[in-house]
Formats: sequence, C-alpha cells, structure tokens
Amino acid sequence: MKVKLGQAVKMFFGNSSLEMVYFEAIANALDAGATEINIDIKAKAFNQPETIQIGISDNGFGFTDDRYKKFSNLFDVDENSHKGLGRLVYLCYFDTVKVTSNFDDTFKREFDFTETFSEEDAKVIIVPKTKSGTILQMSSYTLSKLKKYDFLLPTYLKNRILEEFYSRLFKLKQEKKIISIKIKSNIENKQLKEELNNEDIPVFETVELDSPINIFDKFYLHYSIIEVEPDKSSLIAAVSVDNRTFKVEIIAQENIPMGYNMVFLLYSDWFIGKVDNTRQNLAISDSDFQSIQNIFRSKVASIIEERIPKITERNNQTKNNLINRFPHLSGYFNTKSIGYISRADVLKKAQDNFFKAQKDLLDANYLSDEQYEKSIELSARALTEYILFRQITIENLKKTTDKNSEAEIHKMFATMSEQFDKDNSINDLYRNNAWLLDDKYMTYETVLSNKELGELIKYITTDENTSRDDDRPDIALVFSNNPNDSKNFDIVIVELKKRGITLEENMKAITQLEKRARKLMKFYKNKIQRIWYYGIIEFNDEVELALTGEYKELYSSGKMYYKETKVAIQKNPDLILPIGIFMWDIDAVVSDADARNSAFLNLIKSKFITE
Repeated sequence: MKVKLGQAVKMFFGNSSLEMVYFEAIANALDAGATEINIDIKAKAFNQPETIQIGISDNGFGFTDDRYKKFSNLFDVDENSHKGLGRLVYLCYFDTVKVTSNFDDTFKREFDFTETFSEEDAKVIIVPKTKSGTILQMSSYTLSKLKKYDFLLPTYLKNRILEEFYSRLFKLKQEKKIISIKIKSNIENKQLKEELNNEDIPVFETVELDSPINIFDKFYLHYSIIEVEPDKSSLIAAVSVDNRTFKVEIIAQENIPMGYNMVFLLYSDWFIGKVDNTRQNLAISDSDFQSIQNIFRSKVASIIEERIPKITERNNQTKNNLINRFPHLSGYFNTKSIGYISRADVLKKAQDNFFKAQKDLLDANYLSDEQYEKSIELSARALTEYILFRQITIENLKKTTDKNSEAEIHKMFATMSEQFDKDNSINDLYRNNAWLLDDKYMTYETVLSNKELGELIKYITTDENTSRDDDRPDIALVFSNNPNDSKNFDIVIVELKKRGITLEENMKAITQLEKRARKLMKFYKNKIQRIWYYGIIEFNDEVELALTGEYKELYSSGKMYYKETKVAIQKNPDLILPIGIFMWDIDAVVSDADARNSAFLNLIKSKFITE
C-alpha cells in the first residue's frame, strides 16, 4: 500500500465512531453480492473494552484477485460512488483485523490488516470446493474506553444499520433479493440477538418532486407512514447517496408526531458521489442543500398533513401561540415551517427577518411614503420586543425561590459589576432593568451595579481625590439630572436579599441602608435633592410583624413599608438628618412591574392583526 496507514487513519477518520466499523463491513459485503451477514460481538464486560472482539462474516463472492488489489491501494475505485477509504476505520478501533476469504470455489486468501499492511502480506491457498464468503476477526481494541455501550448491543445496532442502509435495502427488496443481517452479542455472559431482514423494510409509496437544482435531474421521494404504539414513534428523513442514507432534519425532534413510524427517503442521480471521502458528510454547497431541504420539508409536511389531519390543527395552535407571544414578529414567521422546524429556529428566523427589515430602513438616506409607513411599523415591533423582554424578566423573577442566590436575583435587576451610563442606554436596554423599581428610573444618568460607593461619590462630585471605599451598594442609581450640570439630581440606593433567609439577615438591609445614608447625606442639598433608600426582601409574617409599628404600610400591588428616620452624619457639631427608607417585598416589586408592563403589552397586542 502506497500510503502510511497510521497517518491516513488519523487524517481521514479522526472523528469517527465504532458503529462505522459495522457500516463499512456491511457496505463491503453488499458490494460483494452478499445476502447473509452475521455480526458476532464478544466482551468480558462493558468496562473492559480491551476484551472486545468483533467478528463479521458474509456470503459474498470474497476477495478475488481484482477486489484484493483494490483493497490494497487507497483511492483505487471504479466509480464516484466508491471512495476507497472505508476500511481504514477498522484500524481506528482495532490493532488487528484478521481476514479470511474464500473465492472462486477453491481459493482461500488470508491476511492481517494492520497499520503495517502491504499487498504482499496475503497468502492464497487452494482448498476443496467451498462457498464464497469473507470473515473479519477484529481484536486488540485500541481505545481506553467505549464511548457508548449501545455500540455493542444488537437492538441498537439493528436500528442504526437500518437507518444507514434503508435506501440500499429498499432497492434490494425491490429486486426480490432476500437479505438477512444477524447480530449476536455476548457481554458479561449475557447473550442477546437480533435479525434485520426484508420484513423490516416497509412498503414505500413514491412521488416525484420538482427538481430544486435544475430541470434535468429527477428527484423521487419514497415514504412510509405506519401507526405504532406512542413509545415506538420514530421518524427518519434522509437522502440516498451512493446507496447510503444521510439524515436531513426535516422535522425537529420536538415536533415528531406521536404514534407513527415514518420513513422519508429522497432519491436522485444528482446525489451520486456527493459525499466526502470518509462518508461522514455530504459534499453539497450550503445553497444547494438549503434548496433540497426546503423542497424535501415542504413535501413531507404536505404528506403528513394529508395523512394525519390533527397535525394541521396542532401547527395552527403553535402558530397562534407564537403570534400571541411575539406579536411584533407577526408577518415575519415562516408559517409553512411552523410545527416542523424547532420553535427556537422559527423564532430566530423571524427575528432575523425583522432585524434585516430594520437595517434596510435605518441605512436608507431617504424614506418614501411606503418606507415611512414601514418604519412606523418596525418601531412598534421594536418596542414590543422590548416589552416582551421585560415580561420574560418579570416571569423569571416570579420563579425565583430560596434556591436562587442573591447574585442570581441581582443579575435580573442589572448585570453585576457594571456601570451603565445615559449615553449608552440604548445598548444597555437588555442589561439594565432599573424599570423593575419604577419606570421613572429609566431616566437615569448612571447606574452602578455592585460597584464601590467611592465610585458613586466620585461620579456625583467629580472629585478626583475621592478616597477608596470598598462598601458596595447592590444598586446605586443617579437620575433626573446630570451631576455636571447646575440642576439638582436624585439618587436611589437599593439593597437586595435572597429569599428564604432569617429575620436577622433580612433586617441587615436596614442597617446597610443607614450606613450608606451616613456617607451620602453630607452631599444632601448641595446638589442632591432627594435620596431614595430601598430594601428589597422577601416578606413573611415574622418580617411584617417586625416592621409594623415603626413602619407605615404603603399602597402597592403587594407589600411595601416606609418610615422616616434620622441618621447622624457628623459629630462636633452634631449633624442629624432625616432619611426615608422603603422596605419592599420582592413579590410586590414583581407584581408592580407586571402590572405596569401588562398595560403596555395589552395595548400593543390590540394593535397587531393576527393571521
């Protein structure tokens, strides 16, 4: 052999799996005219891969002189449908493959296929008249572990072999040939067996498709739909390339109809040779593949909807659900793919189309009347997308439990250790959720999320000599006006606590707020006109009892308490200033935000026309 096998194995089969060993052996056997193939698997235990032995025998016409010569030379093939590399996959998993082959009635050829194999290694002897056939004995498993135990189990292998060779077995059945592939395993002294034969190949119906590539090549779809028990539901959609099947995602796993076994095989001479040398990937351009996938999916969808009417009803429900959930994308959904590709992909494609329409308009130097109307529509959709994002944030906050850390809750209010400035507010819309507290806070000048208090003081005083202060409010927000201007501004300080903590831990929020107040109140009435202090905690009877008396309950969708207190910010002379502290139930924060956002959402929904 003119190529170093060790290097060739790594080059061509660096991303293979053990099941490819079976596939290659079966493909070679069928090429040799075999109708009976036996696979015998042995191992002491699944966790002892070094003991794996695989024997594969067939009744094909064996390694004749011509076939052996081709085997001995990589890439020596007669036609595009053969690649001349498949046998290398044996050496990915086994150090030694012993080959014994009877051919031409009275000849036997024996050789070991290893990384040092050469054409001269084989021995040919004359034997009494014997049926033709080949036996492969694979031993000395090379890897340290077995990736999947399934690779040794007959039931799994039967299904995978059927999937891989559906198209070829279908053709052989059409030619009235009786095929039998028997699989036996003996692992940990437990014997299992399966057989794949003509009965496993369903009766296919056939329809011709319009060629998505050109007017010359014909495309035929062979399909079968059989009712089965729900737990045996399956769907295979594949193209037939060189008598092997290559799966194509036509229907996402989440959308496969329950209670049916479905097979869809797409045939065309156009596919001949269009696979890479290792037969692991199709060699088709992205545009051609997309065209084939689209027409394949369209025809499969029409067949399924005709045979299973309830699928149409299900898909309509999915479409309506998407439009109701994402009304701003109404009109951008590819309704023909809904119910077939995954929901996530449907949504992403609609968003991509929406963003493209936005970009086309934003890049325009001049807007026609039609473009102007379109810009109004896109603006409404963009606003709706933001409102929907807010709703998702609200729903995530609703779902939080005592299992969520304080940091996880904090991130829902604002990305941690970040500073958000007014000039970049558009880009920060999906990272800074100050609106959870109140929509008025979206007029912020800056938001400091888990940043040092010294940074806030430096920002509001523009004092370059501000001393470092490691005290970190969860959220510090400057809003209403710019500290650099002559106008006064407001400050909000927020302390967050996780759910499910003790009363003492919750009450620490008050202590922390008072501590921040002592440091900030020295700037009060200089340029700070108001400071708002919020403690956001989870309320319960114990918390409410502790707050009642000193705090006054305020109106909210949930629970909020408020009190004015005094803090000393200076000694000699004493300087004591009043502050107001709000203690807010986290569920009330969520309820209030939900109420405000729902008003926007309901208004926008009412303006969209559903399909």
